Amino acid sequence: MRKLSEEVEKIMTERFGKDTIIALATVENEMPFVRYVNAYYENSAFYIITYALSDKMRQMESNSAVAIAGEWFTAHGKGINLGYFGKEENYWIAEKLKNVFCEWIDNGHNDFDDENTIILCVELTDGLLLSHGTRYEF
Repeated sequence: MRKLSEEVEKIMTERFGKDTIIALATVENEMPFVRYVNAYYENSAFYIITYALSDKMRQMESNSAVAIAGEWFTAHGKGINLGYFGKEENYWIAEKLKNVFCEWIDNGHNDFDDENTIILCVELTDGLLLSHGTRYEF
């Protein structure tokens, strides 16, 4: 994907650069599956804390193409398993996610001692963003 324009990046960061609920769709055997996830946007990608053995991750193992939708926004992307939340290479994004998701991250839903607690990165490949009557395609 080409780099987003400065204007689009600004809108995306304002709208999604915080704890945001988005719809994430995967495909298995030509059947689509969609679920809501908490996500954080930064630099043309969404970051999600999830479980490595979940259906969505299993589905992305055989087909990494995903679709997402949020507030006046829809896109395609590639799902990338960044691995264990606590591994050294993920420190930079894990610390941001701890801060962004601080209201619920320690509510017992996540087990950060379990190496199956991972970070999913959705790298955007193309999308449509609507803002104040303007349509941005990328």
